[in-house]
Amino acid sequence: MDLNRFLNHQTRTVSMAAGILAVSSLISRLLGLARDWLLAEHFGAGAELDIYFTAFKIPDFVYNVLILGGVLVAFLPLFSEYFSRDEKEAWKFSSNLLNIFLVLLIFVSFLLFLITPFLIRFIAPGFNYDQMQKTITLTRILFLSPIFFGLSSIFSGILQYFNRFLIYSLCPVLYNLGIIFGILFLSPEWGILGVAFGVVLGAFLHFSIQIPSAVACGFSYKPILDFKDLKIKKVFLLMIPRTLGISAMQINLVVINAIASTLAKGSISVFNFANNIQYFPIGIVGASFAMASFPMLSRRWAEKEKQRFINDFSSVFRQILYLILPISVLIFILRNQIVEIFLRHGLFSATAARLTAASLGLFCFGIFASSFIPLFFRAFFSLKDTKTPTLIAVVSMAINVVLSFFLTQTLSLSVRPGWQITLQRFFKDVFSLQGITDISVLGLPLAVSITVILQFILMFVFFKKRIGSFNLREISSSFSKILTSVILMIIVIYPVSSFVKPFFDNQSLGGLLGQIVMIGLIGSLVYLSSTLFLHSPEIKTVRTLFFKKFSGRD
Repeated sequence: MDLNRFLNHQTRTVSMAAGILAVSSLISRLLGLARDWLLAEHFGAGAELDIYFTAFKIPDFVYNVLILGGVLVAFLPLFSEYFSRDEKEAWKFSSNLLNIFLVLLIFVSFLLFLITPFLIRFIAPGFNYDQMQKTITLTRILFLSPIFFGLSSIFSGILQYFNRFLIYSLCPVLYNLGIIFGILFLSPEWGILGVAFGVVLGAFLHFSIQIPSAVACGFSYKPILDFKDLKIKKVFLLMIPRTLGISAMQINLVVINAIASTLAKGSISVFNFANNIQYFPIGIVGASFAMASFPMLSRRWAEKEKQRFINDFSSVFRQILYLILPISVLIFILRNQIVEIFLRHGLFSATAARLTAASLGLFCFGIFASSFIPLFFRAFFSLKDTKTPTLIAVVSMAINVVLSFFLTQTLSLSVRPGWQITLQRFFKDVFSLQGITDISVLGLPLAVSITVILQFILMFVFFKKRIGSFNLREISSSFSKILTSVILMIIVIYPVSSFVKPFFDNQSLGGLLGQIVMIGLIGSLVYLSSTLFLHSPEIKTVRTLFFKKFSGRD
């Protein structure tokens, strides 16, 4: 494949697009694990990494609110509408929006740059003076990344509309490579500051790789800056409710960070490492299918093809369900081995590893719900309904804040004898945390898991009210077969796990990897065989993704 064909490779089906995004997400997540491996090895779960993860909070807030939750979601449905009517006007709209967001992001980033000291005191009240100063410096450097991501988001919307998912899928890969470059080549000289420069480099690569493909699609830059354009007003009208919803989610993360900063040293790192690992399957399965289906769902609804919209949504829902449930179970069972392989190196202590593994185990209960939420969001956006998911997100934020405070206090050292002590002992027994006195950090992933499950239920109920029955009989039938197969997998895998472990060295990388491969392979074969025997229609997904037998139609 020559460079021109590579840049213009067009996917033909949702499954093909999801497959490309899943593979790239897998590569990106593996690089993310390599990134976390290097961070754990070089810095450990201590003050330096607590500073690094805290410095991300405000720039991430800008990125998620204005870009991921705002322009990226609003741009694609409107661009689809305008392009179908007048291609020239659609490209003019793209240039105008690109310029407006460049100006907006520079202004917002500069304003936040000035008030960074105040913001850091708010999101990390448990930090000492030295930690505060380092966090302020890192945060100010990282404000460059939302600017690049903002420009990147416009090109991402264009590439998604034209089904150029191959180039789009490389963006997160390059982003992680930039961070790894910072860890390996810049941090030896500049310490944690070098990692921050690597983040900015990764954001620039995320943006720049999309430009040639967008130009090949027909994009031609025009120096337009028209704030009065009615098309731009529509973008902001669609953005406002979604921005509020994303703000709620980001406030959640800020509150979690603030709470973690008051807990034992390293709690912020433990939570973030576990969160990064649990997002591995969410990104590969949930986010990939949601992103791949978004252009199709937007077109279906815009063309008033409600039944095809329902059929497509139901199909994607069942495919996510088929893949995510067994993966969640396997991660829960293999959580200790996963953490030992990817984090237990260099300065990362045994106590931090055990707490991270326990946090990952608690996250596993909500992985299925977190995987569906991106699909529901994009389904609502395809209907141009941003208010419903926003209200649900705000309610979820309130629940999570209350639960985070309550559960961390319940599991803290200062609790009085009673049911709290019983709960502490329960968690220590379940996750083998004997000898660790402070397990209060576990309240954070537990709160998140409970919250995302409630959010999923609310999304499901309100989407049904909005769209009617979205082939629920098919979903129910698939769910019963999938659940039966998962239960059978659990019944087989636990005795197999006990039998297999003595044959591998728990202290070596090869032994831990051997356990993961053997147990994961046996569990997967049991699950696949069971769903095949039960004639689960979603088995076709696996055939599609792994054998690439794509049709030429949606």
